[in-house]
Amino acid sequence: MTQSSTITIATAKASRYLQQLCKHFSHKRPVEFTPETGWIEFDFGKADLAAGPDGLTMTANAGSDEDLARLRRVMASHLERFAFREELTINWDN
Repeated sequence: MTQSSTITIATAKASRYLQQLCKHFSHKRPVEFTPETGWIEFDFGKADLAAGPDGLTMTANAGSDEDLARLRRVMASHLERFAFREELTINWDN
């Protein structure tokens, strides 16, 4: 059974961060993206990304609670690193 968790982070730079995350992980992971949507596949799950007017939406999908927690940590830590000039609020829905 797949576990899922979604968050929308308020930022005016959603497309920039989406592309930055995807480009970063594309060196080692399967990735596809446009300025509006993208996904990153990890050994422990998949992250779906969407840039919209309200911010960056990230959906983490994994096979277990442990893998879901790991994927959420990986995505949040990298986004925080790329957005160090902004104070983003990253609180996953579950």
